[in-house]
Amino acid sequence: MLKSMFLALATSLALAAAVAQAAPERIDLLTENFPPYNMAADGKNFARDENITGIASDIIREMCRRAGIDYTLTLRFPWERIYKMALEMPGYGVFVTARLPEREALFKWVGPIGPDDWVLLARADSEIEINSLEQARQYRIGAYKGDAIGEHLVAQGMRPSLALRDQTNVQKLQNGAIDLWATGDPAGRFLAKQQGVTGLKRVLRFDSAELFLALNKQVSDETVEKLQGALEQMRADGTIDRITDRYL
Repeated sequence: MLKSMFLALATSLALAAAVAQAAPERIDLLTENFPPYNMAADGKNFARDENITGIASDIIREMCRRAGIDYTLTLRFPWERIYKMALEMPGYGVFVTARLPEREALFKWVGPIGPDDWVLLARADSEIEINSLEQARQYRIGAYKGDAIGEHLVAQGMRPSLALRDQTNVQKLQNGAIDLWATGDPAGRFLAKQQGVTGLKRVLRFDSAELFLALNKQVSDETVEKLQGALEQMRADGTIDRITDRYL
């Protein structure tokens, strides 16, 4: 009798393990308002699933569908918070973010999803002309707190004025509170256009980065490989280009 109970228990445990192993891994993906790559449909700082739009959001939806990965999408604010959540919480990821050397070992990466030129933008009527970041030191520069671009400037010994929302820098530039806006392109121009500001002058392109989905280190290699494979398939069949063309 006791032997039968042990056998039944062992069988139940084995079946439970097999079911758990067979169940697809779910990933909870976090993002922020970073047009045109990801944004809330209503422009607010919180959205879920179908209420999130943008180039990267659409790419990731299709990528997960092709890979057969269960997922959720959540848009939150501020960036520093969701980045920390993806870094510390198993099963989480954050997009889109620059794959920098100092971040390489912190996450598992899927991408690239899109490019991001690092530029200094000035008002259309600005007479500023520079050829290097060194020359930019004499000017007041605005950047986005927690973003790789702002972190890069700080690492170069510069002291940019950091805003909690990159949209704030558009108005600071327009009203003369800053001389230059350190941002991404096309993201910065798209963001400015959403606020009715056009014709910004591209003063300097000082770096560039490729944008990725960064997954917590506990996400399985199998899931990462499935997602990367789906993304490469989308790149090859033109899906990524078609999604991008819808927004730019």
